[in-house]
Amino acid sequence: MYLRLNEEQKMIQKTVRKFVEKELMPLEPDVLRKEREGKPGITPEQKKELQSKAKHLGFWGINTPAEYGGANLGQMMQAIVAMELARTFVPFNFGGYADNILYYGNEQQKKKYLIPTINGDRISCFAFTEPGAGSDTRRIGMRAEKDGNEWVLNGEKVFITNGNEADFAMVFAVTDKQQQGQGGGVTCFLVDRDMGWKSEYIHTMGEWGPASLIFENVRVPEENILGELHGGYQLGLEWIGFARWIVGARAVGAAERLLQMAIDYAKQRVTFGQPIAERQAIQWMIADSAVEIEAARWLVFHAAWMLDQGMDNRHYASMAKLFGANMGNRVVDRVLQIHGGMGYTKELPIERWYREARLWRIYDGTDEIQRLIISRNLLKGHVKLGESM
Repeated sequence: MYLRLNEEQKMIQKTVRKFVEKELMPLEPDVLRKEREGKPGITPEQKKELQSKAKHLGFWGINTPAEYGGANLGQMMQAIVAMELARTFVPFNFGGYADNILYYGNEQQKKKYLIPTINGDRISCFAFTEPGAGSDTRRIGMRAEKDGNEWVLNGEKVFITNGNEADFAMVFAVTDKQQQGQGGGVTCFLVDRDMGWKSEYIHTMGEWGPASLIFENVRVPEENILGELHGGYQLGLEWIGFARWIVGARAVGAAERLLQMAIDYAKQRVTFGQPIAERQAIQWMIADSAVEIEAARWLVFHAAWMLDQGMDNRHYASMAKLFGANMGNRVVDRVLQIHGGMGYTKELPIERWYREARLWRIYDGTDEIQRLIISRNLLKGHVKLGESM
């Protein structure tokens, strides 16, 4: 085994880090100020300009197939890029990306939804979660009733990322109640906003603002079914499970930046005649954080590498998500403690990261769901201990 990045991976990592440090980190004070005033951290125009700069560097559609203008760099590179972008809290992505399940669309759907999304001309959202169906995905209650060559949707979706900005949604609704309990009976619809659904902003403890989507007799043409009729449940699970490990990657990047902040602060903060870096209590917090970051990094890389090899990585994606999310929460807590009262203020971004990190343990499957998946795989013999390599 060679547990090092190759030369290409190192070069891309270095280029992305330079972009983050040069283009994104200088925006942090302004982003913090805007967010304190209740405004978006960066404007759509700023984001487009930054994405244009990144595109000139070749960072467009990291894992989008080349036939759609993407770089198609693979999952390991996706992990590396996610870690580097997470070193800042400035809300940014490189663009040129579309949800994996959109590729299941027919040629007409690809032309209308997939390609404009990749090009940045359309914004999508994934509408699966409901007030009574979060971790228990089989409890979807939204109904779709057939009426001629249309389906009529009624119900509510909640905690939908991009739900306030999206101009179309991938909406999952029950089309056959009898099949629903067996993993069928759910269909995915491509639903344009102008078909009549509405979104409402959900205020959270973080800066992330998800949405509730309201559907009242929203009529959707039959040709807007994504994939197969009654086959949407598996599409939904594929979307949820595909990049679960990315949460761990983001936690690694953020934790690494936070730990460096703690190291720098500990060297210059003096109490009782000595820098606090000389205090064993501080040293142990720094050491524990560094060890946990490295452990999380390699769990993420392992899950990404397995995908690149065409292997089923779901068990290890759950491990990377569970450990990475909790690691990130422990590290940001230690970093805030090391900074003392200053860490608790809004003058520094630590308290912002503290609030954001708490979400990592919830979305894309809670800690409890990851533990359920991991233990079930072991107890049923789907995965054997020591056979992951």
